[in-house]
Amino acid sequence: MEFIRLDIPDVVEIRPRRFEDARGWFAETFKRSAFEAEGLVAEFPQDNRSLSRKPGTVRGLHFQLPPFAQAKLVSVARGAILDVAVDIRRGSPSFGRHVAVTLSAKNGTLLYVPEGFAHGFCTIEPDTEVIYKVSRPYSAAHERAVFWADPALGVDWPVDRGGALVSEKDVAAPMLSSAPELF
Repeated sequence: MEFIRLDIPDVVEIRPRRFEDARGWFAETFKRSAFEAEGLVAEFPQDNRSLSRKPGTVRGLHFQLPPFAQAKLVSVARGAILDVAVDIRRGSPSFGRHVAVTLSAKNGTLLYVPEGFAHGFCTIEPDTEVIYKVSRPYSAAHERAVFWADPALGVDWPVDRGGALVSEKDVAAPMLSSAPELF
């Protein structure tokens, strides 16, 4: 596995090594010892999976407050997404900045998103399946969001605001500057 620190070094792009032959390929996508050697969370008690039928589906930008704050390990089993992590740690030198990576079934890349980041993605292909591990279980009482299309974040989404398929909950999320609870 290759671990690539991004512009915000706490967020890590992971490129598993693929072993290919006539049957297809094999890759290790998570290895506790490799994650621990990189200083990353290596405990994931819950896996989540989503299917988005249409390109331009946006999910996020979500996070959970402590003590249920989550680190995430995101991958794509089918299709492709633009995956986005926004630093919401007040006092961080990168507060309000984001990183974005294209994850797809074809490239096999994963994204590690630590606690203290809002996370979301936009599908680029139809019938996209996203699988992600989380370091703590879901807690509705601790779930929060930041508005995905907040212009202050400067995310270059692959869909415009009017053409995106977004949940009512995500449309109602506050802008980062008015979010009452962050890290």
